[in-house]
Amino acid sequence: MIGDGDRILLGVSGGKDSLSLLQVLSHLRTYAPVRFDLAVLTVDPEVPGFDPQSLKDYYDALGVPWHYEQQPLMEQAKVHMDGDSFCAYCSRMKRGIMYRICREQGYNVLALGQHLDDLAESLLMSLFHGGQLRTMKAHYMNQEGDVRIIRPLAYCRERQTADFATKAGLPVVPDSCPACFTMPSRREHMKALLAREEADHSHLFASILHAIRPIMTEGDLPQPGWPGSEESSGMRYLDAER
Repeated sequence: MIGDGDRILLGVSGGKDSLSLLQVLSHLRTYAPVRFDLAVLTVDPEVPGFDPQSLKDYYDALGVPWHYEQQPLMEQAKVHMDGDSFCAYCSRMKRGIMYRICREQGYNVLALGQHLDDLAESLLMSLFHGGQLRTMKAHYMNQEGDVRIIRPLAYCRERQTADFATKAGLPVVPDSCPACFTMPSRREHMKALLAREEADHSHLFASILHAIRPIMTEGDLPQPGWPGSEESSGMRYLDAER
């Protein structure tokens, strides 16, 4: 997923998953056989109760460059959202901001903190409501072909990131979005369904991972490394499964 010369922008919401990934990548940078840059971006949706100040202080303590963008997503959704859930609208708008910052600041990789639970939920949502066999990809190129997207936690469970965040004392920002509390999403329904099934079938997620591996990496995987760099030939890189 990561090659020599990559400039990685990590989307950090302030939740346990993205902060755990920040810790992992920050530590990995100290001993990895490839050289890569790491910066973070937090998008403030301007919802009541969201306070990113602890994130700014934490980024400074880590010595990681950070970008901070504000956009009143909830207010915009009231005007522009058409037949979509607020969560889906918010996610789409945040992704657009992330791509813009990547282009403006010269980052060729966008790292996201979704884990195996997220991929399993996406699979069920796609099957139940879209009639398609799809889930989030672990490593792919965007449609414009100028930003690679990686999900290094694709093989991790949500409970692992929660446990890590607690033990590491990460400055997790509590979820304060009113929409998450007042409008339960399809994703939350799938999360509850999977939890009930896992209670009776302990190997459920191992089976799901085995089933979705082909669609997590379908098509030709993009080559890690900065385009045109000496190492972009693939001789040295960090694989998703290492």
